[in-house]
Amino acid sequence: MKDFRDLIVWAKAHQFTLAVYALTKGFPKDESYGLTSQLRRSAASIPTNLAEGCGRGTDRELARFCDIAMGSASEADYQLLLAKDLGYIDSSAFDLIYRQLTEIQRMLRSFIQRLRSA
Repeated sequence: MKDFRDLIVWAKAHQFTLAVYALTKGFPKDESYGLTSQLRRSAASIPTNLAEGCGRGTDRELARFCDIAMGSASEADYQLLLAKDLGYIDSSAFDLIYRQLTEIQRMLRSFIQRLRSA
């Protein structure tokens, strides 16, 4: 069993989640139960699944939860694009948070490959 707090990818995913929460505070109120909620949920799901996977007994199980985290990252990817296209996020804020997300996705891919080859 690994401590999720020791994973750099978890720390980056946690920071990304905090950034998403701050960013979505500025979304329209009528999106509270729509895009705001969906984006927050998909962002929080990334570090949550990493934490859950670390609590499992094997690298195989951890890899499975990393796959789920990757799926959540893909959801957040689209939701950020949608928020930008709807005008909820300006280009500079989008670029900053999108860079965070793509780094997390890259790290997750690498971590999954390492777990599967162990």
